[in-house]
Amino acid sequence: MANRIKTYFLLGILTVILIWIGGFFGKEGLIIALIFAFFLNWFSYFFSDKIILAMYRAREIKENEEPYLHSLVAQLAQNAGIPKPKTYIINSSTPNAFATGRNPDNAVVALTTGILQLLDENELKGVISHELTHIKNRDILVATIAATIAGAITFLARMLQYMAFFGSMDRDDRRSGNIFELTAILLFAILAPIAALIIQLAISRSREYLADEGGAKISGNPLYLANALRKLAYGVKRNPLRTANPATSHLFIVNPFSGNTLFALFSTHPPIEERIRRLESMVI
Repeated sequence: MANRIKTYFLLGILTVILIWIGGFFGKEGLIIALIFAFFLNWFSYFFSDKIILAMYRAREIKENEEPYLHSLVAQLAQNAGIPKPKTYIINSSTPNAFATGRNPDNAVVALTTGILQLLDENELKGVISHELTHIKNRDILVATIAATIAGAITFLARMLQYMAFFGSMDRDDRRSGNIFELTAILLFAILAPIAALIIQLAISRSREYLADEGGAKISGNPLYLANALRKLAYGVKRNPLRTANPATSHLFIVNPFSGNTLFALFSTHPPIEERIRRLESMVI
């Protein structure tokens, strides 16, 4: 519940920043920025699953090819109360997984060959349940909303910088030496997109905690996922996904770049140690 409230709170802060920076342009400027960001992310929402699957050369696995894996996904999807998603395999020795698709009726769970070799049945249950929770919680939709608002903020901030530099603002103010106001506007225009990005990533981390919690409930044992995360962290550190695109890193159950991040605020994933600790604390 705390992470769900945190998501709504962070989305609210993004909206406040958007309205604040939109005040420099009036209602028309705000609407233009929202429309621009909406159409950009609308395309992502409806077509990103096909793009991402093609990017990683994922192949759909039919039931007669992997009956055991299909049976496992079907059982856990039933536990989650959602339709059974399509199952894709990525030919990579890096152990990882992700879910994509705009809603539960158009969902996909993708697993690397490396994760199938590394994890035992219970650990695999934990991972698949985590991904099914993302589908059930419509996290792709949440991420799209956050990206739309953050994109609009960035769009308006760039316009504000352009206006400040090239004179769309009142030239008389600058001639009168009002350098402090100009500096404040430029500083705000630079910092607003950074703040929006930080909040967007915080939402991503919050949804990961929710997916861990939901995955523990669907699989029936928090330790299944905790043990899987421990193995995955080690496996990805030894063998990171070198073909990974940074723009898609938030989709994976663990950071495909081995979890090395310069700043925690700019990480798409919470620390593995904290995720494991929370899962272990759920054991009665």
